[in-house]
Amino acid sequence: MNTYKNRGRMAGLLFLILIFCGVFAEFFVRQKIMVYGDPVATAQNIKSMEDLFRVGIVSDLIMSTTYFFFPLLLYPIFKLVNKELSMLMVLCVMISVAILCINMLNQIAALLLVTGSDYFNGFSTEQLQSLSSFFLNLHSQGYKVAQIFYGLYLFPLGYMIYKSGYLPRVIGVFLMLGFVGDMIDFLRFFLIPDYPSVILDNITLPADIGEISMCLWLLIKGVKVAETEPERELVV
Repeated sequence: MNTYKNRGRMAGLLFLILIFCGVFAEFFVRQKIMVYGDPVATAQNIKSMEDLFRVGIVSDLIMSTTYFFFPLLLYPIFKLVNKELSMLMVLCVMISVAILCINMLNQIAALLLVTGSDYFNGFSTEQLQSLSSFFLNLHSQGYKVAQIFYGLYLFPLGYMIYKSGYLPRVIGVFLMLGFVGDMIDFLRFFLIPDYPSVILDNITLPADIGEISMCLWLLIKGVKVAETEPERELVV
């Protein structure tokens, strides 16, 4: 079963890279550069920290790339539990990755508007700065669209973990709760974005706990597959 264990550890490593790149791009780049409600300051930050902004774009794309390969490593393992749910997991991630990559064009547009181009000679500096902030805001909206499928993949994965016992079942529970939380967060963002609620502000916490726990367990322990597992498909 070393093949399955090694696959699990490789998946854990990819997910660790995914977390690192995502956190870096969001908290050490965008949060440092974006000044909410101030397009002028945001544009000035993009221009003065252009290299950092570009590194953030690359970091986001690496995150999406590792996310693409993550379910492909897990699929041969979890298809022993349920082939259809394993395929659903992979499909949800593929759609999410496609949306995330297309959404990166909004960040690139924000950069091009500020750094200058002959295409924008007909616009004033103030207009370009406002448009740049608009595209950054659009990028944030795009993340929430991708969250539909990012959240959907959590349920089949969590369910298969719970049924199989390949990882601690509590991780599967947190992933399934994470699916519910992500769906509520998506609806809240578009339907009642200004509704104040401590619970809703932290509704995605189960997903964070589940995914971080899954990442560390896979990286350290791999997956626990019984010797006879490849010979049959578990009943779900």
